[in-house]
Amino acid sequence: MRRPHLPAWLPLDPYILALLGTVGLAALLPARGPAATAADGASTAAVALLFFLYGARLSTREALDGLRHWRLHLTVLACTFLLFPLLGLAARGLVPTLLTPPLYSGLLFLCLVPSTIQSSIAFTSIARGNVPAAICAGSFSSLSGILLTPLLAAGLLGGDAGGFSLDSLLKIVLQLLLPFLLGQALRRWVGGFLVRHKKALGYVDRGSILLVVYTAFSAGMAAGIWHQVSVPRLGALLLVEAVLLAVMLLVTWYGAARLGFGRADRIAIQFAGSKKSLAAGLPMASVLFGAQASLAVLPLMLFHQMQLMVCAVLARRRAQDPPDPELAADRVAEVSLRPQQPTGQAR
Repeated sequence: MRRPHLPAWLPLDPYILALLGTVGLAALLPARGPAATAADGASTAAVALLFFLYGARLSTREALDGLRHWRLHLTVLACTFLLFPLLGLAARGLVPTLLTPPLYSGLLFLCLVPSTIQSSIAFTSIARGNVPAAICAGSFSSLSGILLTPLLAAGLLGGDAGGFSLDSLLKIVLQLLLPFLLGQALRRWVGGFLVRHKKALGYVDRGSILLVVYTAFSAGMAAGIWHQVSVPRLGALLLVEAVLLAVMLLVTWYGAARLGFGRADRIAIQFAGSKKSLAAGLPMASVLFGAQASLAVLPLMLFHQMQLMVCAVLARRRAQDPPDPELAADRVAEVSLRPQQPTGQAR
């Protein structure tokens, strides 16, 4: 008897399940009193550690090498930090008909978060796209997001994200920028260690983010913030995010074609320019929103799983497309220029 399998187009991310489990734990056993103070301190340290590791892992040489494809990277950055925020601002008209103000703030914050790296690369590879370009585009987006996301959030979200107060600016510098720069400065000495222990440090990354989520949702439970969310509102949020993702997938694909990019580059632009990073967004939200972070990260968590499911289907369909004529011609020329081994020569 064959065991039932889930459809190949429905990737259930175990990490999303862990995140949902963490939210459930915070709902049942929220941190209160001294435990909440300890969890908040640990969360602050975890955010600093995350951005230190981001800085220590980013290869400056790879980033500089990728600048040769500057048109593609500028296109991805424009999609991530210009088009997405404009669509988020346009969604303000849905308040309060479809979205509550806190949910809208979370949706707008989602539009300000940098692109992903790992999943953009994976889907670009599956679809037979320009993988090196996806690596560089994701890296540039993450690096730019260290500065752009907090600044855009402060400007567009106003008081919901702390505004331009000295305290919020100091938090951004101490918890995000300073650890990142320290990681870059120490990369020469710690980079090898991080590469050798990449798998173990991946668990540190994810565990740190789970701690941030637990702290944020515990604070939300203590403040009674979940009484503001109903099932119809969540359904409306999912509908709005589905439309947002569909618009970005269409714009990145057909817009890249209008700009003259080939198929391989269009694939990299589509997957890097239409996605948002949960790993980068969660710790940023904890710094920017404080006790309101629980509702602020909810749209991002839902969008993350939605983009994984949709892009998995899309990548497999792109893999069935005919090869790029220019890329095929380049491969033929490369093969024709290789030195030929004389017939019958012994190996």
